[in-house]
Amino acid sequence: MARFKNKKKVFVKPVSSKKQANVDHVTGDKIPRSFVFSRCKLPGPLRQLQADLRKLMLPYTALKLKEKRRNNLRDFLNVAGPMGVTHFLMLSKTPTAPYLRVARTPQGPTLTFKIQEYSLAVDIARSQKRPRCPADLFKNAPLIVLSGFGTGEQHLKLTTILFQNIFPAIDVNTVKLSSCQRIVLLNYNKDTKLIDFRHYSIRLQPVGVSQRLRRFVQNHQVPDLRNLQDVSDFVTKAGYGSESEADDEAATVTLANDLGRVNRAASKSAVKLQEIGPRMTLQLMKIEEGLCSGGVIFSEYGNGDGKKKEDNHEDEDNDDEDEEIDEEDEENDEEEDGNDIDQN
Repeated sequence: MARFKNKKKVFVKPVSSKKQANVDHVTGDKIPRSFVFSRCKLPGPLRQLQADLRKLMLPYTALKLKEKRRNNLRDFLNVAGPMGVTHFLMLSKTPTAPYLRVARTPQGPTLTFKIQEYSLAVDIARSQKRPRCPADLFKNAPLIVLSGFGTGEQHLKLTTILFQNIFPAIDVNTVKLSSCQRIVLLNYNKDTKLIDFRHYSIRLQPVGVSQRLRRFVQNHQVPDLRNLQDVSDFVTKAGYGSESEADDEAATVTLANDLGRVNRAASKSAVKLQEIGPRMTLQLMKIEEGLCSGGVIFSEYGNGDGKKKEDNHEDEDNDDEDEEIDEEDEENDEEEDGNDIDQN
């Protein structure tokens, strides 16, 4: 009679996904999180802009957020609470221009911006001779820099507070230099009343070190010394792009600790910014007290005694926009119903 071998049971350890912390272990503040989605059907370039904004908000955003046509603002708000989402970035499109709404959940305020101009990240990369995008560039949240908002006007103060709180706060005494790899710059022009939105990557280069030596240390490659008489020729030889990278004294910093193989502590390094996109030119149109609703705190069309008139005017604009979205949804639903009938 044949014997059966007792097979050993293999225990498979369940893979546990590492959850992100909700509170910063250094500052003790709640880490802001965001949703980037659209309020209507977007054309191709605006869908790509939405993807670029999601990538910009990494790592504290839903990169692969899937939306359905029937989802309304309340659906996103119901999910935002359990997931700790604090801000909404909503893109929409009207026959005249695209709009970006930035809202604080769950009770507002909501800032509505008109997108005057925009460039996608892929367009900016194509315009550069050497685009830079390391693999770990989006591992940490970007720094935020606001310029030109200190005019004392109430609507600019609200804009400053909202954008300052949309990214995690940092402690300059304990922050790691390796985590500061990106920066978001918002510059307000008081003459044109436009906001320039830019997204850069940060890299440091040691001052007084030639480009040849930097590449040799960083790439771990043996240099070509066949045409040189001595190793010192490789070190002291001028040229090879060093003239075009003159170090500006105003753009140099002294590092507190080592950063990589080239930048050492107590040594001077030049700060280089390279744009990675997206790029936008925004115009603040209005500020609402609630989440896409409530009283109008600021309106580009006028303030003061005509506040109630402004509220009615803005509500009419919102109603018209919502009606356009509803009409598109109804048309799409009718098309789907027609397809289902044809299939039956």
